[in-house]
Amino acid sequence: MPRDFDLTRWDHVGTTDAGTPVGRTSPHRWIRLTALIGALVLALVVVGGGLGGWLYIRSLEQRISKVDAFQGLLAEQRPPRAVDEALNILVVGRDEPDGTDTTARADSIMLVHIPHSRDRAYLISIPRDTWTDVPTSPDGGDTRKGKINAALAWGGVPLLVRAVENFTSVRVDHVVLLDFTGFTKVIDILGGVDVTVDTSFTSAYAAGRVFRPGVHRMDSTVALEYARERHQFADGDFSRMRHQQAIVAAVLQEVTRKGILTSPGRLDDFLRVAAGAVEVDHDLPVAETVWGLRLIGAEDLTFLTSPNVGPGMVGDQSVILPDEPAAAELFAAVRSGTVNKWLAEHPEATVR
Repeated sequence: MPRDFDLTRWDHVGTTDAGTPVGRTSPHRWIRLTALIGALVLALVVVGGGLGGWLYIRSLEQRISKVDAFQGLLAEQRPPRAVDEALNILVVGRDEPDGTDTTARADSIMLVHIPHSRDRAYLISIPRDTWTDVPTSPDGGDTRKGKINAALAWGGVPLLVRAVENFTSVRVDHVVLLDFTGFTKVIDILGGVDVTVDTSFTSAYAAGRVFRPGVHRMDSTVALEYARERHQFADGDFSRMRHQQAIVAAVLQEVTRKGILTSPGRLDDFLRVAAGAVEVDHDLPVAETVWGLRLIGAEDLTFLTSPNVGPGMVGDQSVILPDEPAAAELFAAVRSGTVNKWLAEHPEATVR
């Protein structure tokens, strides 16, 4: 098990280049999913044995859908590219809307910053309800106030890219879309997972399932119902966040327990299902990117969140209010390639 990882919380202690701990952070629910898929693919490159692993990744790439992530974006309205060849990847977690909300919105948003050294990654969660200036079109100059995740509904992936670039002043090089509904199919490949239910509740979904505290074996149907529920809790999305964290942690535990990484046949099934839950932009060379990041291990991931002052109300909307000066400082560090220095100066940096 990598150092400073606890599967019950998935907390990670970030480190300086010298290996000195600088602070404890706790990743957002979709960061767990990204780290899991990334770690498995990276492990495959190592386990697959050089060229064999490379060729397998190339074959797997054919199963990954592509999306027009930058259509309509004007170069003069975008931040400049990183001068030191750092990579900034926008990762968007999506779930099918529940019966009360049919609008396509991002379930979670994060910016993954990979320095030019390609030996570590910083995963910065941007709360989906962050209240900010959202562009009204990918190629226009007008904005209106709203939650940042509304950009996906208003103008698709390109508008969300522009909204994130406007908010961070960081150029997005590539986009990865993750589908939690598709990802839960891997649970059936594993034969179910053991999930610890933290509180008793009756699901508001059609099945009306009663969940009681304790460890429960869940198939994909039950796990997805558990992961989606938010209306039955006073803290709404925060409970849903914890439950999705628990499910992804349970998947990782099951993968480890069953030795999936050391069984070529079962690993193939697992990764092919996982690949079906991912979409990337047309310009992202998956095989080359994975190979280029093969030196990054779980201990080299640092999890952060965009600084904010917590929840607030704007009219009748519950939103997350950004800490604009602090966020500007963090993303300036991303642009200048000095995130480790920023971390050393902000050891209290914690995901809300």
